[in-house]
Amino acid sequence: MNGSAAPGSPVILIANDQEWSARSIESILAPEGYEVRRAYTGTQALELARGIQPDLLILDTQLPDISGPDVCRAIRADPRIGPSTPVIITTAGQSARAQRLEAYRAGAWEFYGQPLDGELLLLRVRVFIDAKLCTNRLRDAAWQDPVSGLYNPHGMAQRATELGADARRGRAALACVVFVVDDAEATAGVERADALATRVAHGLKQISRGSDVIARLGPLRFGIVAPATSVEGANILARRLVSRRPGASGREGDDLSIRAGVFAVSDFAGAGLDILDMLERAGTAAAEATDEQPIRSTASSVIG
Repeated sequence: MNGSAAPGSPVILIANDQEWSARSIESILAPEGYEVRRAYTGTQALELARGIQPDLLILDTQLPDISGPDVCRAIRADPRIGPSTPVIITTAGQSARAQRLEAYRAGAWEFYGQPLDGELLLLRVRVFIDAKLCTNRLRDAAWQDPVSGLYNPHGMAQRATELGADARRGRAALACVVFVVDDAEATAGVERADALATRVAHGLKQISRGSDVIARLGPLRFGIVAPATSVEGANILARRLVSRRPGASGREGDDLSIRAGVFAVSDFAGAGLDILDMLERAGTAAAEATDEQPIRSTASSVIG
């Protein structure tokens, strides 16, 4: 990491096992305030990219294990990174037409050979990162519920897909919890429903972890996808909100009736389900919950 980069600076991942080449590129980018991260193999580049989700990648075409174009293809196929992240592929020699075509077919935005024009590279990087950050802002606006600040159903579907890819790869546990708020007045008025949604969203943020994905799935319907969480852990999570019973105004006696449904798997890869299936089953469990049993976990909540 470049020590001079300010917090929140765009992150650039350089994958190159040739130290002199990687350092020459870093020396162009770091003084401009970019946070530079390094990888030395294609496998390491993919692991880092999935973890840090960089704003731009610069891949050498001849990495020791996986070629730069193959890394680019894998990045394009990964829902956590996708086609909106700029990828530049470089080569240690002069660029041949066949190499350029392979790079572009793999999804690269640009291809450079030697000698590298540092000024041209920097200008390209600025344009590409501006485009990426603009795309991020549009995506976030499209994925967010403007009232609660939580993900909307589309945002939940996208983020849940990303969590599912991680859980499937690691054969990890995964849990879904759906909360339903019963309020007769809210069904007749959008204003009250939005006020309650804001308060419930605050409660959900307090009980959840940073790794959890939280969404407003309907006017008074909410969902959490919790990675590496067992059915027992999901039930604890559900009880935290149900026991809080956050009201519309915070006044004593202004409680809400909240029901929760839990669906969890111990091994997501072996469950034969996707996360949207799990959310639907958690929602069904929530619909079956009662005042006497406000949290319901179905008998098939653990699979694997």
